[in-house]
Amino acid sequence: MFRPRAQAEERWFDDEAGPVVRLYSMTGGRTRPVEEGLFDLISLITAARPGPDSGGVPAHGLTPEHQAILTWCRHEPLSVAELGSFTDLPVSVVRVLLGDLYDADLISVTRPVPLAELPDERLLRDVINGLRAL
Repeated sequence: MFRPRAQAEERWFDDEAGPVVRLYSMTGGRTRPVEEGLFDLISLITAARPGPDSGGVPAHGLTPEHQAILTWCRHEPLSVAELGSFTDLPVSVVRVLLGDLYDADLISVTRPVPLAELPDERLLRDVINGLRAL
């Protein structure tokens, strides 16, 4: 059965959640952070302690989403995936917001070590066996 379209006000308002905001409005229309590849799902994000010479954005210049991310990361490092879950935002949006915070020196990022840079297991076993032989 065909239903007529709801009026514009009804479509953009949810009684429980309030007005609906499109995700691209949170990111200013951007779909990717400036630093591509910096924010893997398992990259750990920590809120930086602002110093006197910090060039960061003042707290009143941050969106509520930026402030929520900083609040979550203030006490312990969290992964990008965890931040997406805690803020209830898609990871793509979280990455763009993290890029803003990174550019403002408000967060630090710890990236995982690539597998190619990890030591070979055989080499480590040979070293351990050599030390045991001493």
